[in-house]
Amino acid sequence: MDQKEPRNTQNINDNEKTKKQTPAGTNANSANFSPESPEATPVRMETEKVQEIINSEEIKEKEYTPSEELSEMDSGNTKVRRGSRRLSDAAPPFSRRKTLAQSDLMAVFYMPNTMKQHTVTEIPFEPEGDLDYQDEFPSWEPTLERAIKAIVSIKANCVRSFDTETSGNYTATGFVVDAKNGIILSNRHVVNPAPIVAQAFFTNYEEVELLPIYRDPIHDFGFFKFDPSKIKFMDLCEIKLAPNKSKVGMEIRVVGNDAGEKLSILSGTLARLDRNSPDYGVGEYNDFNTFYMQAASGTSGGSSGSPVLNIYGDAIALNAGGSNKASSSYYLPLNRIAKALRHIQAGELVPRGTIQTEFEHLPYDELRRLGLGHQLEKSMREKYPDETGMLSVKNVMPGGPAHNILHSGDILIAMNDHPLTNFIQIAQVLDDNVGANIKLTILRCRKAYTMYVNVMDLHLITPSKFVEIGGGVVNELSYQVARGYGLPVQGVYVASSGHMLGSASVWRGSIIMSINHKKTETLEEFSKVVSSLSSGTRVPIRYFAIDQQHKEKVMIMNVACEWHPFRMAKLSQSTGLWEYTELIKPKKSDNLIAQTVRFPNLGNNLKPANLLWPSIVSIDFHIPYLVDGMVTTQFYGPGYIIDKDEGLIVCDRDTVPISMGDVSVTFAQSLVISAKIILLHPIYNFTILKYDVNLIGDTLVKSLEFEPEYWEGSKKLDQGDPVVLVAIGNDHNPIVRRTLVSSRTMLSTRECAPPRWRATNVEGVNLEDQPSCQGGLLTNEKGQVLSFWMNFSSQDSKGKEMAFMAGVDPSILEPVIRAYKKDGRVTIRSLDVEFWTIRPAAARSLGLSNRRLQEMESNSKSYSKFYYVLGLLNTQSPSYKLFKSGDILLELNGKLVTNIEQVAVIYDKDPVKITILRDGNEMDIPVHTSELSILETKKVIGWAGGIIQEPYRAVQEQVKKLPSKVYVTCTLFGSPASGYGLKPGVWITEIEGNKIYTMDDFIDRIQSLAKRSEDYSGDKESILEGAIESGYVRLNVVNKIGVSKVISMRLDEHYWPSMCITVKDDNPFEWSCNFDISKF
Repeated sequence: MDQKEPRNTQNINDNEKTKKQTPAGTNANSANFSPESPEATPVRMETEKVQEIINSEEIKEKEYTPSEELSEMDSGNTKVRRGSRRLSDAAPPFSRRKTLAQSDLMAVFYMPNTMKQHTVTEIPFEPEGDLDYQDEFPSWEPTLERAIKAIVSIKANCVRSFDTETSGNYTATGFVVDAKNGIILSNRHVVNPAPIVAQAFFTNYEEVELLPIYRDPIHDFGFFKFDPSKIKFMDLCEIKLAPNKSKVGMEIRVVGNDAGEKLSILSGTLARLDRNSPDYGVGEYNDFNTFYMQAASGTSGGSSGSPVLNIYGDAIALNAGGSNKASSSYYLPLNRIAKALRHIQAGELVPRGTIQTEFEHLPYDELRRLGLGHQLEKSMREKYPDETGMLSVKNVMPGGPAHNILHSGDILIAMNDHPLTNFIQIAQVLDDNVGANIKLTILRCRKAYTMYVNVMDLHLITPSKFVEIGGGVVNELSYQVARGYGLPVQGVYVASSGHMLGSASVWRGSIIMSINHKKTETLEEFSKVVSSLSSGTRVPIRYFAIDQQHKEKVMIMNVACEWHPFRMAKLSQSTGLWEYTELIKPKKSDNLIAQTVRFPNLGNNLKPANLLWPSIVSIDFHIPYLVDGMVTTQFYGPGYIIDKDEGLIVCDRDTVPISMGDVSVTFAQSLVISAKIILLHPIYNFTILKYDVNLIGDTLVKSLEFEPEYWEGSKKLDQGDPVVLVAIGNDHNPIVRRTLVSSRTMLSTRECAPPRWRATNVEGVNLEDQPSCQGGLLTNEKGQVLSFWMNFSSQDSKGKEMAFMAGVDPSILEPVIRAYKKDGRVTIRSLDVEFWTIRPAAARSLGLSNRRLQEMESNSKSYSKFYYVLGLLNTQSPSYKLFKSGDILLELNGKLVTNIEQVAVIYDKDPVKITILRDGNEMDIPVHTSELSILETKKVIGWAGGIIQEPYRAVQEQVKKLPSKVYVTCTLFGSPASGYGLKPGVWITEIEGNKIYTMDDFIDRIQSLAKRSEDYSGDKESILEGAIESGYVRLNVVNKIGVSKVISMRLDEHYWPSMCITVKDDNPFEWSCNFDISKF
């Protein structure tokens, strides 16, 4: 905290007046200002002295009256913005009316959720002026006809999570309060403290761009600005702010975008003018130090920012929120809004002062229990006959100007010798004395005290910058968040974790204390520390969650900034944009030092684990973007060293499911190094990794030893075979379990939504005793591997995630390892058909001959079984036109098919001859096999917040015909793609009428769009005269069932620059990121 000016504490008694000067240089937050402090012990003020202050003529002359603060405004116009937040039943019973899509990963797989707004109440006022307009406005009809022209619906994208807000798109309402200057009033949670892109739609459907010019740090109001010259087809109107005309029993109309309906008119009757501020939940934005009005108008999501109109067409309040469990709606009074508007119209900064103290209005009966004397109560009631209570201190922020000066329960009598009973009077004093000391007269434990507190600038503790790091966002802790948790207003707050911070489980709502043992108390310190790190390393990060601030945590963070921009954004007050400054990214270290670790000696009691443990490692995998159908970003599991000399490791595809991401391998739970993905098997459930053998020094690792017959495939585990399961437990300790194989069967997986890879055409074994573990090996007593114990991921019939463990034969891995060791090239071919077993009895019913049945029985070691076509995996493959569901497979190249491995993968033959049984007849069909990629996705494009890639194999399985090779796999919250309805799971087929089929076509078109945008950046009307359509791009998209749709989307290269992530030309196992669209 900055050093504050010294404050005085004044003590008064009947006989003398003493004044104790605070020593120069004393911090304003010092405990020396506490009334209990020996250096600042206040003398209590007798009742007569307090009455003297209350009744003084000087004070009466300077008394704050509603007429002084709430003078009527000149006519003005208001704007609206889309939004509304609806909280769950478990949340507080109030809601903000703003529709919003949220996620700590900033990604949405389906349509954004719709959420609710919130609302406000005010203090009692005496109406002023002539209210008798019945002759001019005899009904509501002319009033609404005029007002509707000034009311707009707002559509906005919150482009980044920031402070109390999360990224997403929403709708809300606003209204014009200054038609000449183009100023629109709405709620703070609509104008939003976070960076936003917003448009307003007038009643005649003309659209204008909105620029947020002011959002109040505390109260729920803010202003947008637009260009009035852009409105071509209607005369602009404005709604007058009349904060002094509200009274209980007044009939009102709330006009706005209620429930996203663009225009709804809700009626009500003002029931209260002095309701306490609604509570929307800890950690959320909440208004305080103000009254709210209340009426049963039943507003809902989208009505945030609607004007509350009287019958004369004046706005008497601003709709802000409502109850989830009743029809009550809450409105913010216009007193401070009217004053802020005058400052803005004059081109001045709106002054906002604070002593970081929350007050509450208490009725006199409660105040008496806090120590209010009869004589003081009588004096206050005589001075303010219409008031029913006074203000009391609710809480004081630690480290704030009033810390150790004011205490909860203090009754506020006067400020600067001005008696007060409501929030408007407090706001007036604080806003007029920013940077100065003010005198407070309080009552504590039936004793009166006078104290001096320095008023600080509220804007200084309202964050106006943030840092984007590794796909996440951090900003300095705000007054709003700190207040909810009783924290000092300082520290680096995680608004969104992203890829890098998420690797250490530093989620949203955390305060980062240090990184790599260096303090990070400000954003500048945070940025400097991150820049000093080395990319690809792992460093400690100390933090705490704000809801558990007493529990500090230290985790290990992967330094991975290469996938995302690393930059700082600062709010420009002149443009309303958040201007970016690139920061220095961590550099990759070339001086990696080899380290040697020792595997523990497990002893003979864990035999054969003691023989296998040097071959088992732990793997962590982190994904920067949700591609290839992924719905989560962090994976872990065991890996097994296949070749210690080459540094080859095998793991299941539930541990490393896709090719894009950061892989780290842990040896002996001690040494962590990075690894590369060199093969993702497209059929079977395994991934092959490669690590640098030079980085593990003299660490004694071993290659797995396989039982030769099982490795070659001449022998397989079957029912009743004894095995020893050596596995890694969930606590990373070894598990040894002797058990029997309970069954051998085909492993079933289902198509997933969104589409992702799944294992097909594979047999596995189950165990009689299956302990909970991460995975492991099935061995004999000598420690020779008989099978891999792997995890399989899928979904059930209801689409819920599920996983199961099964033993997989090592023989399916042997051809891949052999081919890789030979020349580093692995060719995998497939029939692109999913097979399943059929019993001989069913096959006989389909026309299987006795000869074939006898032939199968003579070649089978157990019960005879045949395989039939369950489904076709790729409509683009040659097999699609040759096979039909229900075909029974008999022979491959003249050899009887008795094992699924014969047809699951074909490594070196094309074409092949297949003999099938179809409709009771045997036939031979030549089939060209499909060569499958061993890494699949090799290029990803980020455009307008959508993640674009070629359709991968799991997508091709779920569509009859590919509309194009440009597939939208994910959209990010708050992006144009998410806001304008570009859903994940569709194909882009046209851009601006130009056919798109390949990714190269797509890149060419978006590059031309970017160039066109640069050419017309200052003269959009040359594209379309005065029309906003010049900023839109029209897309044709097709979903998986072939239904097409046209989408108009506004691009935003400022907040959502295009990017291209692709494997390197010189190294197909490493990725490069390019954020310059001209160089894609």
